[in-house]
Amino acid sequence: MLIEKSRLSLAAASAIWLAGIQAVAATPASEGKIDSGDVALHYRLLNAEAEATPLLILHGAFMSGGEMEPLAARFADRPVILLDQRAHGRSGDSDADLTYPQLGDDAARVVEKLGYERADVLGYSMGGGAALQMAIRHPERIGKLVILSATYRRDGWYPEVLEGIGGLTVEFMQSTPMGDEYRRLSPTPDGFARYFERVKKLNFEEQDIPDDQMRALEAPTMVIIGDADGVRPEHALQMFLLRGGGDVQAAAMGMSVDVPKARLLILPATTHLGLLASEDDIARHVSAFLDDVPPPLPEAYAKAFEDTKH
Repeated sequence: MLIEKSRLSLAAASAIWLAGIQAVAATPASEGKIDSGDVALHYRLLNAEAEATPLLILHGAFMSGGEMEPLAARFADRPVILLDQRAHGRSGDSDADLTYPQLGDDAARVVEKLGYERADVLGYSMGGGAALQMAIRHPERIGKLVILSATYRRDGWYPEVLEGIGGLTVEFMQSTPMGDEYRRLSPTPDGFARYFERVKKLNFEEQDIPDDQMRALEAPTMVIIGDADGVRPEHALQMFLLRGGGDVQAAAMGMSVDVPKARLLILPATTHLGLLASEDDIARHVSAFLDDVPPPLPEAYAKAFEDTKH
């Protein structure tokens, strides 16, 4: 029953994602492919003339960069790079194992080849795992890090989520709009069965990043989940704390005027897939994080605080 519900939700989600793409007005963009050694990676670059640090958005499993465009459209004040990760969308694949470290290397290569010294990175689900590996393996290429509904350890997911992934079949998936979209975009439209097994294996095995390695990351980090997410809330909280979150001084004072070391956002009544329908909330909080906006204070308290400084 649980597996059947997972299948129904994926079928519904794939239809919603595609409808979302069609609803977004075309945004002026350039696009092309970048050689990442063994594959050609497809990208779209939005708002190229903007002067802010670019934002690289990494999609989830069985998706493409285009399916993140409804969220990307909320960041019109900065360049946004939408990447089709290897094996997905219009990007190629290879005979090498599909791994998170490789996805992280690809992301860093795209930032470099587009001529940027570094980029802020937002990764959703599988893309969050790739973003973490980029931060570990290529810290010089990453500014700030947004982990959207992803884990740094396999046990960060509810066991039922892994059960649902394990029960997915190629016969079911290729009959969904996700299968149709793969065949429409992929350089190898007849390769869905191989693609499915490779992506399923990657996401079922997940990754296991030690706490010490998470604690040592250089990139300021924001963690976002839904309160009904596939990611366990205690895991998201642990990630937030490992990244320097939890300001005891601010807690004691009841306010903070400093930029937090890390941020945690848990959206109410929101599932793993529902996050993709929460673009406005996500973009508002992510923009404040990227722009180092300090926590807000009620006007009277802010004035009183300023008065004490003079």
